[in-house]
Amino acid sequence: MALHESARLLRDLVRLPSVNPMGRGLDGPHVLEHRVTAYLENFFRGLGVPYERQNVALGRDNILARFTSPGARRTLVLEVHQDTVPTDNMSIDPFAAVIEDGRLYGRGACDVKGGMAAMLTAFARVVREKPSGAANVVMACSVDEEFTALGVIRLARDLRADAAVVAEPTRLDIVNAHKGLARWHVRTTGRACHSSAPERGVNAIYRMGKLLVGIERYAEQLRTSRIDPYLGSATLSVGVIGGGTSVNTVPEECRIEIDRRLLPGEDPKAVLGEFTSFLRDSAGIDFPFECDVPWASKVGLGPERSIALVEQLGQAIDAVRGGHAVMGVPYGTDASTLAEAGIPCVVFGPGDIAKAHTADEWVPLEEVEQASEILFCWVCAG
Repeated sequence: MALHESARLLRDLVRLPSVNPMGRGLDGPHVLEHRVTAYLENFFRGLGVPYERQNVALGRDNILARFTSPGARRTLVLEVHQDTVPTDNMSIDPFAAVIEDGRLYGRGACDVKGGMAAMLTAFARVVREKPSGAANVVMACSVDEEFTALGVIRLARDLRADAAVVAEPTRLDIVNAHKGLARWHVRTTGRACHSSAPERGVNAIYRMGKLLVGIERYAEQLRTSRIDPYLGSATLSVGVIGGGTSVNTVPEECRIEIDRRLLPGEDPKAVLGEFTSFLRDSAGIDFPFECDVPWASKVGLGPERSIALVEQLGQAIDAVRGGHAVMGVPYGTDASTLAEAGIPCVVFGPGDIAKAHTADEWVPLEEVEQASEILFCWVCAG
């Protein structure tokens, strides 16, 4: 059976590794987005549309293409990230793009190359058919969404538009609100000595243990006192810990990594001060500790500015699917950065977030095809 254009594109994209090293020093033929960027450049060149690259980091470029519709009243953005998470512990070949029982399997199939294939298909159809009354369209493919969001930060600097849809797996429902994030390192220091006489040193791991008790108290306070009726609680989690050099040396340093999820309206720049103040003033920490400036941050996405966009995209979904839901989610996306830059924004795409980053990641091809039809209808509505 012949594949829909969106399925062919998705198969091509999954076969092109674009693994984000996620700060781990990964290297090799599967790392970074440049293969996907080159594919997209060829795709846009084949359509005959103007496009541009935006260099973000070494070997990492955003790429944007534009369709100008005569007499258009609005400019709409289709935004999607090029990178995927690493392939650790996958139970399938991550880049084989196997199709079975209506599903395409592989790293990034769900997050978010299924959404990219749907957007590319809709964009190409608009370019080829040039429907009367269609909006202008910017197809924007960014890098580094999975780690520090450098791509969308660069994109938002110059992008001007009336509305944007950001691709993430939403099962073809609309996400109009989500949490933000801030991530930083915390370090305790001590004095190293031989473990046969530990009293001569200061154990940085013991200090971190005391600090963690206070951090747990702070996380619980956040969970119970800072609550959004739509998105739930602000949260904090410690996800990484490390310290020491050998078992027979009292450690002089221990480090943890914090993941703080923000509610809309919370300032990523303010949360670090709140964190340190609680530990010093309420948790009784009487020894020095250091917090790095957050190495990643995103504001939350609120629903207030996207009311009209939700209605317009919802009409397109209903025309294709017969119904949809509107919801908030706990994870973050590029949408909040674009919204902060003044572009009303929602999140939409094929696939289930529960399958993102998994050992056997997959996306239903029917949803990818439907997503392309929905996006085409949305753009054609002008």
